[in-house]
Amino acid sequence: MPEPPDAHALPAPANACLQACLARHAAAIPGLAELGERLAASRDTDALIDLHEQCAHLLEHAMWAAGADFHPLLASYQALFREQEALIRQRGEDDRHHFILGIPVADRPPHLRACLESIVQVCTLFDYGGHASGNWDRITVVVAEDSRDEANIRRHIELVEAYRRRGLNVIHYGLAEQYELLHALPPPTRERLGGLLTSQPKERFYLKGQAANRNLSYLKFLQLSENRHNTLYYLIDSDQSLCLNRQTAAGEEVVHALPYFHVIDRIFRSTDTLMLTGKMVGDPPVSPAVMAANFLDDVAAFFSRMAALAARAACTFHGAPGPLAGNAAYHDHASLFGFDNQAASYPYACRLAGDHDHGACLADFTQRLDAFFFGEHLTRKTWFGYGPGFAELAPARTVYPGNYVVNHAGLKYLIPFGHLRLRMSGPTAGRLIAAEIGARFASANLPNLHRRTTEAGLADDFRPGVEMGDTSVDLSDEFERQFFGDLMLFATEQLVKRADVTQPFARDAVEAVVGEKEAELLALYQQKHDAIVERSRQLDDLVFNAGHWWLHAPELAAALQQVRAFIDNIERNFGACAPAWRQIQSAEHRAQRKRQIVEALMNYRAERDAWDSLF
Repeated sequence: MPEPPDAHALPAPANACLQACLARHAAAIPGLAELGERLAASRDTDALIDLHEQCAHLLEHAMWAAGADFHPLLASYQALFREQEALIRQRGEDDRHHFILGIPVADRPPHLRACLESIVQVCTLFDYGGHASGNWDRITVVVAEDSRDEANIRRHIELVEAYRRRGLNVIHYGLAEQYELLHALPPPTRERLGGLLTSQPKERFYLKGQAANRNLSYLKFLQLSENRHNTLYYLIDSDQSLCLNRQTAAGEEVVHALPYFHVIDRIFRSTDTLMLTGKMVGDPPVSPAVMAANFLDDVAAFFSRMAALAARAACTFHGAPGPLAGNAAYHDHASLFGFDNQAASYPYACRLAGDHDHGACLADFTQRLDAFFFGEHLTRKTWFGYGPGFAELAPARTVYPGNYVVNHAGLKYLIPFGHLRLRMSGPTAGRLIAAEIGARFASANLPNLHRRTTEAGLADDFRPGVEMGDTSVDLSDEFERQFFGDLMLFATEQLVKRADVTQPFARDAVEAVVGEKEAELLALYQQKHDAIVERSRQLDDLVFNAGHWWLHAPELAAALQQVRAFIDNIERNFGACAPAWRQIQSAEHRAQRKRQIVEALMNYRAERDAWDSLF
């Protein structure tokens, strides 16, 4: 009698993409020919799924190699994942994780649109979990509202509905629902968690801050989790997208080349990781308050180079390489984080396409200067580098709040101190978490693309701590929050080396490290302040007083006005009379902030205990 058919046997078309990939690339990529031999001998579903995995791994390495024919390889790579998902559905056994993504959003419809679109693209191109039902059933997205403007809330809701129609399970987590879930907690617990989850009243339950809004999302996550032991919680900021940037001869190219859900699922299934953080490519993840000195260096370098060129000559500001992610080239205080030997300046890469001259390049450059005050860096945008791959782990010490993943047990390790509204909350949380769980807090090469501004322009973007007038930009609030965020971070970093993070911190220990770091930071900020004042003066002389050709070009009058406005805003925000600088210099103001920081650190363990009790 013939043997019964194998329940896992597949008809030939089920591996058509794999066969096509092997036929196209086997001669050029070592290892693929051997996979072809194994494919010819196998008709088992599990074996075919494994062959797809191995083939994708080989293509991935080849795709990011220097000189690779990138786009054909990318198309094959994406097709392999989609075909593998069809095989998994046919097999019927799938123990991989479900994902709940949280996107805190405050008055940012253009950013939210870009973020949701990137998620749909990753789902479409890599098809994690499949979408036989019409939806990607293993992916749920929670848009956590924190807007003040009712019109923006309506726009966010419209986006949620639009992307739901495209097959994405998106939920709008509104202010009223957040308030109700918060007040469903027992009053004693809620009172103890006020610093983590906000104590703002119902009539003003908006702009609670990114940390509080993110932590409130956890309450919604718990409500949505059908299987908490098989669910991962992925936190993304609205100004980030699930894609990468790569440098080409023509400039930046954005590609959907990272199968985020597949890689993250594999990491959590194969390791004991509790919290995983990626990084960012694109715009820097830091405030302009700590980028002004190096940005002025680069602006001056641009004009110095431009001065030696002919206005009507073809533009030569193309193909300039920028720094790879991870070296903090954009940060004025990079040495505080262990980074040294930064380049004195980075060249500007012109974004104009087609034939154009240096005058057009200069005009376009000046139009973009004001975006610096919203966090865009024209010369030190960071670029993706593949390195050893996506899934290799390293111990982490910084939580990137816009790009981290936890399992259910990892929900305990949240971002504290939201009530202080300080910057550097992610690095501060990271120091505490790393001290508590060590290598189970890990980092991987899974960056998101970070965009401070969108095509909608600065007028349609909200950034807390930045106030914009007709020609003026005021960073006072953000600058102040940056200095004291640095103080909180570096005091915490030193404190966890001296004290047990699982026990309450003693007041004398906290006050001692806060005092030490205050003195160090004041000296460093004074040094950078002096440098900014001097570099701003030098830039003014270079552009307006050295007689260069642009002064005699009437068509560049508007461009020069933009440079003047930029220098004026630098003086307004970083000069001797800048309000934030006066606050930092005020012993009375510092004493008030230090009291807040000391109390927050002393209360950390009690707040964490109250939070942990929810799980």
